[in-house]
Amino acid sequence: MANLKFKARLRSEWVLENAGGAELPMRDVLRLLGAIESLGHLSGASKACQFSYRHAWGLLRNAEKEFDAALLETSRRKGTKLTEFAQRLLWANRRLEARLTPTLESMASELQEELGRLYSHQTAHLRFQASHGFAIEGLMRLANDMDMLPLELRYRTAIEALASLERGDCDLAGFQVPLGQFESAALRRYGEWLSPVRHRLIFLSSRNTGLFVEKGNPKNISGIADLVRPDVRFVNRQIGSSTRFLATLLLGQLGVNTSAVPGFETTELTHMAVAAHVASGMADTGLGVETAACRCGLDFIPLAQERYFIAVQQETLDSAPMQKLMALITGPAYGQFMQELVGYDPQGMGRILTLEQAFGQPADLFWR
Repeated sequence: MANLKFKARLRSEWVLENAGGAELPMRDVLRLLGAIESLGHLSGASKACQFSYRHAWGLLRNAEKEFDAALLETSRRKGTKLTEFAQRLLWANRRLEARLTPTLESMASELQEELGRLYSHQTAHLRFQASHGFAIEGLMRLANDMDMLPLELRYRTAIEALASLERGDCDLAGFQVPLGQFESAALRRYGEWLSPVRHRLIFLSSRNTGLFVEKGNPKNISGIADLVRPDVRFVNRQIGSSTRFLATLLLGQLGVNTSAVPGFETTELTHMAVAAHVASGMADTGLGVETAACRCGLDFIPLAQERYFIAVQQETLDSAPMQKLMALITGPAYGQFMQELVGYDPQGMGRILTLEQAFGQPADLFWR
């Protein structure tokens, strides 16, 4: 990939079109609503969004006219707050962003690669496949800020990523393994694509996984057994995802068939999308990492700890791009980011391990 002087970025935005064909871009309206939700008054929200008060007021009044619904409630004692209609608009946008972000980031990486091919001089780069997660998202953002570290990203399930690594279609594959009783089942699931001889694992972090529930837990959900209750709506991850596999293992431990869980086939593509689904009231609970619960203002019921690894061909470790990536992973900027990431424990981050070292047992116990 050439060392371009620019980065490709793709952003999501939705627009309302009325019967007359006139369009209402929602980006600024949603920014204002989010700022009002945080600050509690329009004047501060206007400054935060770098709008004049008059312009902000006009944006919201025009949006109210198009929706034929109020967006703000104002009182002298409580300041300004969002109506239920406005809150639902915000959560609809958050679900949209959570669903589209991985796809757009992956497509932007692909576009960046295509742009690089337009130039005569290209530098070696790394092809990275992984499911979308907060640690990977942060790593990619830091890597994109480093002109000397070309990193091409595709968001895939763990099995898709490991299969690509085995075929030689990527250089790095991210995957997670639960600690404890479900570790063996996860290793057997991944074993077809990992070789004790050819592959090494880069340890990235441990993370907490559990159930998201509305603040205050109004349904009194205490664990995985509550998923079979008829008054509890579950939202799942997509088919093939490791989080969905963990949900199946947790239910199987209790002898529960997944068909008995209301909403088991309702799916989202990311932890944030699951959390936004619950926070917007479309489901009562979902399984994911603690970070997403925190960012969406949800309560969190811990169920498992997982370790996240990046698999790599052993021969790739000595390449110049790989050395630069390792310097980033073990460097202070990424270390600080990971320390501040709720629900993640980066102790030991950057260690390069054999499969036997990573799991403490002879590799042939799990890998064919």
